[in-house]
Amino acid sequence: MTVAKTFLRFLRDESGATAIEYGLISGLIAVVIISALRVVGTKVSADFSKISSNL
Repeated sequence: MTVAKTFLRFLRDESGATAIEYGLISGLIAVVIISALRVVGTKVSADFSKISSNL
């Protein structure tokens, strides 16, 4: 009987789900930041190339 109760308590426990959700959200934010930095980095690099060629 105690094994079944422990297993049911484990199934109802949602504390791990919250940690996984936070992990997924932080991963998504990291992907967005990396993508934005790549786009901005490419534009900045093009601007520096344009400036150096004009000098």
